[in-house]
Amino acid sequence: MTDIEATDEPTEQDRTGRALRIARAALTRLMEPSDLPGLALVQVLGPEEALSLIRSNDSSNARVEQLVTEVLNAAGTERWSGLADVLARWRPRLADVAPERDLASLARMNGRLLIPEDPSWPTALDDLELAAPLALWCRGNLALIPPQEQCIAVVGSRDNTSYGANVSVEIASSLVQRDFTVISGGAYGIDAHAHRGALSSSLGLTGQLSPPRHRQSGGVGSGPDPSDRVPPTIAVMAGGVDRFYPSGNEDLLQTIAEQGLVIAEVPPGTNPTRYRFLQRNRLIAALCSVTVVVEARWRSGALNTAHHAEGLSRLVGAVPGSVYSANSAGCHRLLKEGSAVCVTDAGDIAELAGGMGEHLTAEPHVEAALHDGLGTSDLLLMDALPLRTSTTVEKLCVVAGLSASTVLAGLGRLEALGVAERLAGGWKRSSRK
Repeated sequence: MTDIEATDEPTEQDRTGRALRIARAALTRLMEPSDLPGLALVQVLGPEEALSLIRSNDSSNARVEQLVTEVLNAAGTERWSGLADVLARWRPRLADVAPERDLASLARMNGRLLIPEDPSWPTALDDLELAAPLALWCRGNLALIPPQEQCIAVVGSRDNTSYGANVSVEIASSLVQRDFTVISGGAYGIDAHAHRGALSSSLGLTGQLSPPRHRQSGGVGSGPDPSDRVPPTIAVMAGGVDRFYPSGNEDLLQTIAEQGLVIAEVPPGTNPTRYRFLQRNRLIAALCSVTVVVEARWRSGALNTAHHAEGLSRLVGAVPGSVYSANSAGCHRLLKEGSAVCVTDAGDIAELAGGMGEHLTAEPHVEAALHDGLGTSDLLLMDALPLRTSTTVEKLCVVAGLSASTVLAGLGRLEALGVAERLAGGWKRSSRK
């Protein structure tokens, strides 16, 4: 699948559209998800001019810096360090920017790049405002991401119980039968069981894909377009769509790519990191009308997804469990705090999805600090540190997407915390942590 058909001589509109697509593809290689100064720069200049500015390394444009500051202030973000600092942060990655290569790799995987300028862009992501993704790398036979009201997120603990597994499969299977698409993160535990349950409703006893669900169309002709099929399930990845992670779910994710969709906001070849896992949760929450937490411990990544959903005025459902089960402590916490509705089956969830707009009133939550209080730059740096061999500051700048000064300062903090250690050849993750 290619983004622009090569049938006739491309028109000026085709060339403009392709240049825009290439610029956005390149920016996803340069910027981490939710890089707010970068997203503000794109909002001020547009993708192509923003990319040109980064490549030119021109940090003296006071007017652009002022406009970016105004956008960030309007979004209520903390003060940023200025144009020169963010350009230094992105500069180490410029050598790896090859958008045409990334788009060709995606095409070989039967994928396409969705950008906000496309008619099929999921408008539910616009609710993320400045934190909306630059683009979505999509892999699968189905190019369609259904509208928000047709999508339900089913998330939970990686170390699920048999109760959680059974509930996840049953809920997801029943939701697909009700014409919903189940969205999750492709991880072990509840995520995987939700995906399997959704796929089970699209498979017959022989293992063949059942007749596809289609949107209703008022058009005439021989039938619905196969590209308009609604996916039974979508996996939102923290790494590239060619990096099926975790490896134990590779077969499952391959099946999702064949029968549904695998999507990511980072380009092919990108490794998943802790920071990217946290950021992908906001996409899961934004794409769905309801987020259902099946099992979650007191401090669980699934609660992060639920808090994102609540912040976006989405509805949250929680499945109750045994009062003796630590795996349900997070669900009971959501119910006790009033930020979630008790749900026990697909009928309850469908009723919630049908009642969009009748939102609960609840106190805002303050999300847990990233990994015991580490800031974003330190978290990115920690993810970049290798476990076994040492690496140089220059390589850490490329992998983490940070400037040399930020890396050096962060290494000092991580060393003091016992997370990083200095060796003759550079730096590595401390074996003590």
